[in-house]
Amino acid sequence: MTAPALFRQAPLRIANCDARRLWLAANGLSGVPSGADALGVIRALGFVQLDTIQVVSRAHHHILWSRAQSYREPMLDKLLRKQAVFEHFTHDASALPMEMLPLWQRQFDRMRRKVAGSWYVGIASDRLTAEILARIRDEGPLCTRDFDTVVEERAMWQRPPHKKALDYLWYAGVLATSHREGVIKYYDLAERVFPQVERLPDEAQIDGLCTAALKRLGVGTLTEIRKFWDATEAPEVARWAARAQPVPVMIEGADGRWTSALGSPDIEERLQAAPPSRRLRLLNPFDPAIRDRARLKRLFGFDYTVEMFVPEAKRRWGYYVYPLLEGDRMVGRIAAKGDRKAGTLSVTNLWWEPGLRASSGRDARLSAELHRFARLAGLREVHPADPGTWPIGS
Repeated sequence: MTAPALFRQAPLRIANCDARRLWLAANGLSGVPSGADALGVIRALGFVQLDTIQVVSRAHHHILWSRAQSYREPMLDKLLRKQAVFEHFTHDASALPMEMLPLWQRQFDRMRRKVAGSWYVGIASDRLTAEILARIRDEGPLCTRDFDTVVEERAMWQRPPHKKALDYLWYAGVLATSHREGVIKYYDLAERVFPQVERLPDEAQIDGLCTAALKRLGVGTLTEIRKFWDATEAPEVARWAARAQPVPVMIEGADGRWTSALGSPDIEERLQAAPPSRRLRLLNPFDPAIRDRARLKRLFGFDYTVEMFVPEAKRRWGYYVYPLLEGDRMVGRIAAKGDRKAGTLSVTNLWWEPGLRASSGRDARLSAELHRFARLAGLREVHPADPGTWPIGS
C-alpha cells in the first residue's frame, strides 16, 4: 500500500465552472426545490446541522427548506419521533438518517473518550450518573429541566452537573434524543430509541463512512472526506483511499489554480448530469454547501465569515448574514430578521459582490425568494427596514 497507487491513472481535470455545477448538484442546490421530503433531503446530504439561533428560522429548518420548499418547521421533530432520524455529533450536533446507525457505533466510542476529558462536558459522579439513568429508565424521556443540581463553580460556561452528565451519556450513545419541544431536548435510553444493529468491524465502519462521504461530496481531498462526518482519523482515511482507489481528479479554483482531489466512481456521469441553474437562493450560514469556508473561497471566490461570535465593533457585515447564490455564483449577502409577533420579515442590509449590481430581474428573483423564506417562518409581510431603499415586490 503506497500513496502513488492512488494516482496510477491520469487525473480527470474539472474546470471551475463544472466544479461549481457539480458541487451545487451534490448539495441539492441545482434543481428546483419542491415538495416536502425532509427525510429524502437528510439522506441525500448525510446529515443536517442543528442550531438553536433563530433570526428568521433555525439553521436546520432553513437547510431543509432550501431543498424542499414545502417543508415546514414541525416536520423534522416528526421524523425524530418516528425514529426515522437520530441526533448525534458530526462536526456539530446534527440530525442523521437512522440507516447510518450501523456506521456510527465507533463514533459513540470516539466521542465518549473525547468528552470524558473535556472541561465543558467531562464525567459527572458515578452516583449522579446512576440516578439520572434510573430516573429515565423509570419515568421515560426527561429534559434538563427535570433535574436540579447546583453549579459547583461560578465561571463562564460552567454548567450544572446534571447537564454535564446528560451530555456525556448522550455523546457516549447511552442516552439518545427521543424528541424535542422547541429547542428543548428530551433524553431517553438509547435502547428505546435506536433499533438494534449488529456491530460492524471498525474497518467496515471506516470504509462505509468514507465511501458515503465521497458519494455526497462528489469530489474531495482526503481532509475534506475526513471532515465530512468528523468521525474518522486522518490515517484511517488514507488507508481507506489506498484500498478503494477513488478516481484522481484536478479541480480548478476560482482563481485558476488547480487542486488535487479524489472523485466518486461515477464522477464523469455526475458531471454530465449536473444541471445549470438560474435560481437565486438565500442560504443559511450553516448550509453544508458553504460550511467549509476555505473550499467556498477556492471554488466560488467568495470570502465569507460567520460573525455572530465576533465582537460587534469588529464585524464587517453583521451578526447573522445570509449568502446569496444565483445560478452557480455567489452574488451577495443579505441581513434579515423575522418578527413572529408582528408577522414580518425585515431586510436590514444588502450587499452585492463587487462588479454586480441590482437589476429588475435580480430584484424580482430576490423578492420571490424572501417571500418564500417568510412563509417557512409563518411570516406574512416582507419589507426593508428603511422603506424606499430597496424595491421588494409583493
